[in-house]
Amino acid sequence: MSSKKVIVTGGAGYIGSHTFTSLVEQGFQPIIIDDFSNSDESILTGLEAITSIEIPIYRANCANYEELSEVFENESDIQGVVHFAAFKAVGESVKMPEKYYYNNVNSTLNVLRAMVEFDVHQLVFSSSCTVYGEPESLPVTEKSPIQPAMSPYGHTKQICEEIIAQYQRIYPGMKSVLLRYFNPIGAHPSALIGELPIGKPENLVPYITQTAAELREKLTVFGNDYNTKDGTAVRDYLHVMDLARAHVLSLNFLGSMENQDRPEVINLGMGRGFSVKEVIDCFEKVSAVKLNFEYGPRRKGDIEQIYSSCQKAKELLSWECEYSLEEMMAHAWAWQQSL
Repeated sequence: MSSKKVIVTGGAGYIGSHTFTSLVEQGFQPIIIDDFSNSDESILTGLEAITSIEIPIYRANCANYEELSEVFENESDIQGVVHFAAFKAVGESVKMPEKYYYNNVNSTLNVLRAMVEFDVHQLVFSSSCTVYGEPESLPVTEKSPIQPAMSPYGHTKQICEEIIAQYQRIYPGMKSVLLRYFNPIGAHPSALIGELPIGKPENLVPYITQTAAELREKLTVFGNDYNTKDGTAVRDYLHVMDLARAHVLSLNFLGSMENQDRPEVINLGMGRGFSVKEVIDCFEKVSAVKLNFEYGPRRKGDIEQIYSSCQKAKELLSWECEYSLEEMMAHAWAWQQSL
C-alpha cells in the first residue's frame, strides 16, 4: 500500500488549513510546515476540533533550506508536497517587492531541491490567476497568453511556475499540477477556522467582515470607474472548501497519471465574474448588516476584470464549485462572528 503522507507547506495559513481538513477527511496524513509569519497558531486549535487528531506540525521557514530539509529528513515515505508557503497580497507586493521575490521564489526553489534530494515526486503548487496579467479576452482558459504581471506577487507566481516546469523537464519522474486559483473566500462551515489576516486585511472579504463587525471604520472600494457593469472591478470567487477539495483531487490525479515533461495547469474558479459592489450587496443581504463603505482611487497592481473557464478542472479532476456566493458570504460572516 502506498504512503498517503503529504507535506503541506504554509499549512496553518488560510487555504492550507482548509486543505488540511480535506486531506484528513480523505485518508491522507498531512504534515504542516509553517513559520507563522503570516498565520496564527490559534488555527491549530480549530484544526484539532475539526479533525479530532493531534496536528503534526513543524515550525520552519521554507525559505531556509536547512530548516526545510530537516523536515524531509525526519519524515520518511512522503507521497508528495502541497506547496502554499508564500506571501499573497497584491497591494503589499507593490509596496514591498523584495519581500515577495525573496520569500516566494526561494521557498519554491527549496521545496523542489528537497523533493529531488529526498526522492519525492509529486507536487501540487498554489498558483494564481494573477499569472495571466490583464487578459486579452474572457473567460480565461489555461491556454490564454501569459501577459506581463501587474504586480510583484503575480510575477513571483509566473517565475515559480517556470522554475517548476524546468525541474520537471530535468528530473524524470517528477510530476506537478499548477492550480491557478481565482479568488478564494468563505470559511469552514463549522466556523472553527477561516481567513485570519495579520494586521490590516489586504483582501476584500475579510475587510468587509471586519467593517461589519466594527473592527474597521469603513471599507474603501478601489475604483468605481472601470469599464464594468457598475464601475467596480470584477473577479471570479470560489469557496475555500471547494478549493481545498481540488488539492485532494489533484494529489489523486498525480498518483494515477503517467510521467510527462511538463506540469499540468488547471484553473479553479466559479467560471463567472462578480463585481466588488455585487459582493458587498450579497454580504449585506446575507448578514442583514449595512456596510459603511466609500469609493476611492484605483489601486496599483489591480486589473479591471478577470474570470475563469474551469472546463479542464471538470474534465481532469471531476471538480466544480459546489458553494454559492451567498454561502461564501454566510460562512465568512459566521467565522468573523466566532472571533
